[in-house]
This record gives sequence, structure tokens and C-alpha cells, in this order.
Amino acid sequence: MTDLSCNYLGINLKSPIIAGSSGFTDSVKKLLQLEQQGVGAVVLKSIFEEEITHEYDKTLREEAENTGREEFLDYLDVRIRQENIGKYISLIKEAKEHLTIPVIASINCKSAYEWMSFAEEIQKAGADALELNVFVLPSSLHRSSEENEKIYFEIVKQVKKRINIPIVLKISYYFSNLGQFVNDLSHSGIKGLVLFNRFYSPDFNIDTLEVTQSNVLSYPGEISMPLRWISMLSGKIPIDLSASTGVADGKSVIKLLLAGATTVQVASALYRHGIGFIGIMHNELQEWMDQQGFSKLDDFRGKLSQNNYADPGVFERVQFMKYFSDKESNI
Repeated sequence: MTDLSCNYLGINLKSPIIAGSSGFTDSVKKLLQLEQQGVGAVVLKSIFEEEITHEYDKTLREEAENTGREEFLDYLDVRIRQENIGKYISLIKEAKEHLTIPVIASINCKSAYEWMSFAEEIQKAGADALELNVFVLPSSLHRSSEENEKIYFEIVKQVKKRINIPIVLKISYYFSNLGQFVNDLSHSGIKGLVLFNRFYSPDFNIDTLEVTQSNVLSYPGEISMPLRWISMLSGKIPIDLSASTGVADGKSVIKLLLAGATTVQVASALYRHGIGFIGIMHNELQEWMDQQGFSKLDDFRGKLSQNNYADPGVFERVQFMKYFSDKESNI
């Protein structure tokens, strides 16, 4: 019998497959269904920094202006903020009351300001860990890469002052020296990194001449980015690595575990196939382990990482020389 248990962030999980932050993790009913399918843990749908601090939108401002009362804005700010926070805290408490698997809270943040105290409330509500989904688009023509990177460390520093549950950081690959940056982060006090987050990508509607959203769900080819970087980082940094993006099926889970991932987060596959797909992914993983003669995850985790592969240079190769030379010879 194959053993799928693992330890992530110092927490024992029955499976390396985690339900990532999504619309499938925003209610206890869905969380229970995910638990029944055997996920090792759930990451609650992220609450956004804007929801916590509440930046007024145009409609609210107009409503306040029509009342002729400036204090209405302050009242509205406090009310909406408390409603958002209250709902999230209630979700954590209910999830902990009904689930037996670990519950990881999630904040989508971009600064180290007012929302920090909310981390304490998350801990008090019973969350087993906190995932900080941080993405600062390096688009400023006046802010250096060092200044962008400093934001991440400041967020971790401020949150660590307030809580003692494990902190995991979910980041993108938009860094000038990702390897060094990840190494520095691994010594900042966090317990793990999720590679990588997905972010809003604009597209153009050429008929309406409007900016629209594109690629909301990840596609299988996107696995190449976490696969490469987890392979290169596995065994070299002292924290857990969780894979995200491009996880389309059980084979994707196997590949990322071979690269050295401790856990694998699934979201887009659930939108495409439903919660029941978790069971199919588990079956694929277990059948493959049986075929290969592996009884537990540690038997093969990191087997194809850069540290363990016979040709470690293959992970840092950036040109398609062999592929294109082979193609040209067939023309």
C-alpha cells in the first residue's frame, strides 16, 4: 500500500496534493468535499489587502458626496472593512470546526501597512498556517529591483512580529536574480515558498477596443517554470517548496514531486474537471508509485532535481540548439 503522507511547514499531511486558493475553497461545504476527496490541506480563498484596508471606489465616493456628509466615508470604511474581516475569520473558525485536515489562510498583499494586525486575528481564529500571496509588478521606471525586493522582506518581518504559526510566501518569477532572492527569503523566517503565483494579465478586445483579462486558468505548458526552478532549488534551501501553476493532472503532480516539491497546489484543474478530479489525481499518483516500486513519497521526491540528476547542466540550458538543429535536418 502506497503511503502519500508528507510533512509541510512542520504540519503532517495525508497527501501532497493541496487545494490551492480559489473559488473551491471559499465555503465549508466545498472544503468538506475536498477533504472527502483526500486533499492533504486547503488554502482558503485569499482575502485581498484592498478588502482589509478598503480603498474606496468611485461609487462609494459618489454616494458619500450625495449625502453631503464626510463622516459617511469613515463609517462606510469601518463597516465594509469589518464585514470583510468578519466573514473571513468566520470561515476559518467554521473550517477548523468541521475539517480534520490543516487549514491555511491566505492574504493577497502588496505592502506592509495597516492590514498586518489582521494576521493576529487569523492566528486566533485557528488557522494552521498563513500563506502570503505577494506580487509587486516591476513596472516602475523609478524604483530599483532592490526596492521591489525589500517589500517582500518587510512584509515577512512585520507579520512575524505578530504571529507564530508557519508563514509561507507565494511569489512570482519576476526577479532579476531569482535564485539569490529565493535563497535570501529562505533565511527570513518563513517556512516555505509557493512557486509560482498567477496574476492578472491584460488582453485586448479588437472589436470593442477594450482591455480585458486573459489566461485566468493556468494551462499544462506552464508547469515548465515551477518544474525548472523547484528542480534547481530542491535540496539547496532550508525550507519547503510547494508547486503551483500548470498542475493539470496526476502526471503533473508526479513530475513536480520528482523535481523536489514537498506539496503541489491544485486550482485550475478543479475549475476544468470539478472537485472529484482530486480522486483521479490520487489514483494516477498511486498507480505510478506501484509501477515504479515506490512505497512512500520520500522514495522518489527530488530524484530528478538538479542535485541528483546525472547532467545538472540541463536545468540551466536556455537555448533550443538540439531541437532546432534536428528540425532543420528534416527539412
